[in-house]
Amino acid sequence: MSTEKATFGAGCFWGVEAAFAALPGVRATAVGYEGGALEQPTYRDVCTDQTGHAEVVELDFDPEKISYAQLLDAFFSLHDPTTLNRQGPDWGTQYRSAIFFHSPEQEAAARAKIDQLTAEGRYKPKRIVTKVEPAQTFWRAEEYHQRYLEKRGLTSCHI
Repeated sequence: MSTEKATFGAGCFWGVEAAFAALPGVRATAVGYEGGALEQPTYRDVCTDQTGHAEVVELDFDPEKISYAQLLDAFFSLHDPTTLNRQGPDWGTQYRSAIFFHSPEQEAAARAKIDQLTAEGRYKPKRIVTKVEPAQTFWRAEEYHQRYLEKRGLTSCHI
């Protein structure tokens, strides 16, 4: 049984984590910060919009049960990839739409999915602004953010 990692930024990480955690084949999820310059950032640091980090969900998945392509489909259905640094009422670079790839195959799949959605005209007249970036250091968020909605008996937030 093999496991791979995937990392996505799609706005506030609470609802994104809950949605990915519910997918069969996703073995584990964690929310955190990626793509910035500050070492060991806290939520308070990231919320200043000065660290360069995105709120992300890192997940472990079984590629025999769920493909990376299916994860990309879920990612694009979870948020509006045409809004720059904003999802719903949340705004700032930490809420950017981003795919942090862990392999050349993930990068190629992410870019191909964006090309496909663009060619289909799914978001016209807007354009997809999702960043595709190499995975860097994943900084796990504070424990109270992990499975936040589940701990509070909620199934979703405003995403």
